[in-house]
Amino acid sequence: MITRTRLAAGSCALLAALTAGLAFPAGAAAGEPTDADAPKVNLLLDVSGSMRARDIDGQSRMAAAKQAFNEVLDATPEEVELGIRTLGANYPGDNQKTGCKDTAQLYPVGPLDRTEAKTAVATLTPTGWTPIGPALLKAADDLDGGTGSKRIVLISDGEDTCAPLDPCEVAREIAAKGIGLTIDTLGLVPNTKMRQQLSCIAEATGGTYTSVEHTDELTDKVNDLVDRAADPVVTPVATEGADRCTGAPALESGLYTDREEFGQQRWYRVDVEPGQELRASVSVAADRAVAPSYGVLLRAVTVHGREIVRGEAAGDGRTDVISTGLRYPKAERDEDEAAETVCLQVTHSFSADAGVQTTPGLPLELTVDVVDGPSDSDDVASFGLGRGWWLLGVLILTGFLAGLVWGWLSRWRFAVWRTN
Repeated sequence: MITRTRLAAGSCALLAALTAGLAFPAGAAAGEPTDADAPKVNLLLDVSGSMRARDIDGQSRMAAAKQAFNEVLDATPEEVELGIRTLGANYPGDNQKTGCKDTAQLYPVGPLDRTEAKTAVATLTPTGWTPIGPALLKAADDLDGGTGSKRIVLISDGEDTCAPLDPCEVAREIAAKGIGLTIDTLGLVPNTKMRQQLSCIAEATGGTYTSVEHTDELTDKVNDLVDRAADPVVTPVATEGADRCTGAPALESGLYTDREEFGQQRWYRVDVEPGQELRASVSVAADRAVAPSYGVLLRAVTVHGREIVRGEAAGDGRTDVISTGLRYPKAERDEDEAAETVCLQVTHSFSADAGVQTTPGLPLELTVDVVDGPSDSDDVASFGLGRGWWLLGVLILTGFLAGLVWGWLSRWRFAVWRTN
C-alpha cells in the first residue's frame, strides 16, 4: 500500500513506533503459544492419473513424490504427529460422482512409525480423479481436536475435477471454523489455472503456495513445512462480534479471530481500569476477489456512543491485507473509580462484484492488550506525542528564531546591494 499524503519525518517515526507497539503486545492472556498438545501435520497427496507424467527430473511425478516423502519421513521431528491422506488413489472409473469420493487416510495422524509410513507410500499408484475439495474436508476432520498447531500440506499436479464443490470455498469454510488450521499448497509442474486455485486455497487459511518442478525442491519445501509445524505458534481465539456494543463479547488481552461480511460492522467490549492503557489493532484480509479501493476503521467509543479515539487505513489493491490500530490510556484519578467499558467497533469498506461469495465473511484478526498506563495518561493521549511535546516546542522555537535571523540577513544583504 502506498500512502499518497506526505508526512513529516517526525510523524512517520511516531507512527512507526505506535505500529510496532501494537503489533507486538506484551502479556497476552488469550491465544498464547502452548505446548500442551503435539503439533499435527496431514500430508495430502494427489494420486490421480496425471501423476504418471514423466516430467520431473526424468521420472514420473508419482516417483518424485514418493522419493520426497521418504526423505521427509526420515527427517520429521519426533514431536510432530504426522499423517498421510490421498486423493484419487483408488477409483479408476469414469463415474464422476464416485471419483469425487475417492479420498482415503493412507496413514493416520499420530506418532510416526517411519517404516510403516514408507511401506504405505510405496503401494501408491496413479489412478483416478482429483477431488481436492472433498479431500480437504476429510483432511481437516483428521486433525480435529487438540490445541496444538495443525497444518495440511496439499501436493497436487492439477486443479480440482469435482465442481461445483469449489476448493477455495472449502478452504474458507475451514478457516471460518476458527480451529487454527493452516493449508499450504505445492503445485507440481503448474499451469495458470492450477496456480490460481492452489494459491486461493492457501491464502484462505494464511498458508503458502509454492511451485515445484524438481524433486529436491519438493523435498526441501515439505521438510520446511513439517519443521514449521513444530515451531511455537500463537493460535487466535475464535470469537463472534455483535452488531452493536450491547451484547458484544467481553475480551481480555489476547489475539482473536472473527469473520466480517461486506457492509457489516463488528463490536467487542474491553474493560479498562484507571491507570491502564488499552492497545488494540485489527487486520482484515481479502481472501477473494475484491474491488481495488478499500479501507478499515477501528473505533473506541464509550457505552454511550461517544468516540474516544480511532484508527483507520486505506488501500488501493496492491495488498490483500490492511491493518490499523489505536491506543487509549485511562487516567488514574480515584482509587474507588470503577473500570470503564470501552466498545471497539471494526468496519471495513471492501466490496466485490456480483457473484462473489459473501459468506463466510472476510477473515478479521484483532489484537487486544491492556497494560499499565504511563504516569501521565492525559499527556500521552494528546495526539500520540506523549512527552515529545517539549521536543516539538523546541523545534518550533528554533524554526521561528531561524526565520527571524534569515529574514534580517536577507534585508541587510538587500540594503547593501542597493547602496552599492
